[in-house]
Amino acid sequence: MRLTSNDHRLAAPPRLSRAWTSVLVLAALLLVFALDRATGAAPVQHLYYVPIILAGFRFGMRGGALAAVAAIVLYHLANPHLLTFVYGESDLVQISLFLAVGLIAAKLTQDADRLRQLALTDDLTGLHNLRSFEVHLAAIIRASRDANTPVALLVFDVDRLKSLNDQHGHLAGAEAVRTVGHIIGQRLPPGAVACRYGGDEFAVAIPRCSSFEARAVAEEWRQAVGECAPVLAGHAFAAGTLSISVGGVSTSFTRDASSRATASQDAEAGEALFRAADAELYRAKARGRNRVSTASSSP
Repeated sequence: MRLTSNDHRLAAPPRLSRAWTSVLVLAALLLVFALDRATGAAPVQHLYYVPIILAGFRFGMRGGALAAVAAIVLYHLANPHLLTFVYGESDLVQISLFLAVGLIAAKLTQDADRLRQLALTDDLTGLHNLRSFEVHLAAIIRASRDANTPVALLVFDVDRLKSLNDQHGHLAGAEAVRTVGHIIGQRLPPGAVACRYGGDEFAVAIPRCSSFEARAVAEEWRQAVGECAPVLAGHAFAAGTLSISVGGVSTSFTRDASSRATASQDAEAGEALFRAADAELYRAKARGRNRVSTASSSP
């Protein structure tokens, strides 16, 4: 597992707050309305598209539709001959475009958000993927330095997954991994971030978590996985079919009063945490699997 800082690649584009965006959309609509009423010119009327697009991007379908309706109302008020509701062809085209632009802007934003989410998510388990986890782990370590609080990193995998694949097929193995991922995802402590970084390999970062607390969390996961009676590839299996081995480490990071740690130092700290947790995972497996092994570590 290679931990690097990719904040600039993963961060969503900065956005105005919803309140400020609402003010900006309203101001833009009123400004265009004033210009439209003064000129009645088609090029000016096209400026209504700007606040409509902004509302669609920021507020989705509802926002784009509301801004389009507001633009249609202002368009009528600025051009009194439209209040008779007798429209020329250009008027009908303009009104239709107001609605179309708002809905298309909202749809493009939804698609972009969906693609961004897919880029950060493991498609099998719904947990974070490695790239997303790297960024969150670096942020957790940075916050730990500032607050002088411990960070725990737990790594685990599914015991004897190869045997399950060999006996029941790879679909059963994939569904076993998905089942474990869902069990862990439903039992994450507040602020924790989980990812699947390999075939059946998982990592979980937990802020403000001591070694004792990390072990208790890991034991809860191990017990929950063992107690589940999974349905894999359409076949029901008994409780105890699945088990996990967990290795964990907890450490506190101190902040250098003279300087703030760099992104690369946070990434190196995360990699060191992973190596220590991975060593504990090997100890758990060496003791017979379906076990937890944790330790404290110095940064």
